[in-house]
Amino acid sequence: MRPDGPLDPAVAETRVAVRRVLDDLPAGAVVVALSGGADSLALAAATAFEARTRGVRALSVTVDHALQPGSADIAATAARQAAGLGLDPIIVRVEVGSGGGPEAAAREARFRALAVAARDASAAAILLGHTLDDLAETVLLGLARGSGTASLQGMASHSELRGIPLVRPLLGLRREAARAACAAQGLTPWHDPHNDDDRYTRVRVRRHVLPVLEAELGPGVAEALARTAEQLREDTDAFAEMIDETIEDVVEHAEAGISVSVAALAANPAALRHRIIRHVVASEFGTSLSRAHTLEVARLVTDWSGQGPLDLPGCRARRVGTRIEFTAPLDRLGERGET
Repeated sequence: MRPDGPLDPAVAETRVAVRRVLDDLPAGAVVVALSGGADSLALAAATAFEARTRGVRALSVTVDHALQPGSADIAATAARQAAGLGLDPIIVRVEVGSGGGPEAAAREARFRALAVAARDASAAAILLGHTLDDLAETVLLGLARGSGTASLQGMASHSELRGIPLVRPLLGLRREAARAACAAQGLTPWHDPHNDDDRYTRVRVRRHVLPVLEAELGPGVAEALARTAEQLREDTDAFAEMIDETIEDVVEHAEAGISVSVAALAANPAALRHRIIRHVVASEFGTSLSRAHTLEVARLVTDWSGQGPLDLPGCRARRVGTRIEFTAPLDRLGERGET
């Protein structure tokens, strides 16, 4: 793209997407999570341009997980590109643990580093370079795993990371737009070899499943999956409001736990009843119930025949008269200060 030539459409798309985000943010710096890949590099370039026109400080944070040979060089290259764009580059080297598997551990270490950098810069938000393709892949993975609506919503355009706004400006754009924006601006993205490794489920979805769906069903599958995620998010938000409005009226504190009114649960449709059950357990005991566990608890309401207590992740459930009681297992009562 020549400086005096027409603006490339892909560059315009990325800038408009970032502009909309910056217009909605309060005053303060912004942090771009920059891996050096095409998506984050296109985001960095658009953010640098839009922040400069507003007099906003923009930083890039490149996290070196030290999991691949040459990772330090890759991080340094990304930082140089960020500096060339006008961003203040930061490189953070992290130690990745093993909890929850390597991908989850790396994500946790990365998000922790991003949150620290954002707090240090008093940033108004952290920007991530996920695209519509990432959203579609997440929805497909959730469908394949039989996940609930929380997973099928995919990734949100706006959320929070340790109290800091987390925004994905490019979530409405296809991955091709990010690549085209990089090419038009003379930027050379880093290609992560893991993105070609079929050992990873997400890679197989990206390289094989989605292309087959597009070929067999016609173009627009990714966009349709994104629309589905948006509709599910709207439904989930509505259910969350309904739960917030009713939860205080149906729950009571019980010895070593909490209880819920059987009559109140029975009066609600199954979808809301199941969400209330999951919400109570998650809020009180910090654990998530599978659908199978949720249905077993619901049977204490709708199909009560004297069955005994249910052992659930992090708690037990039983019916006591007109209420369902959730209590910590015996081996955790001491941790909760019970005797």
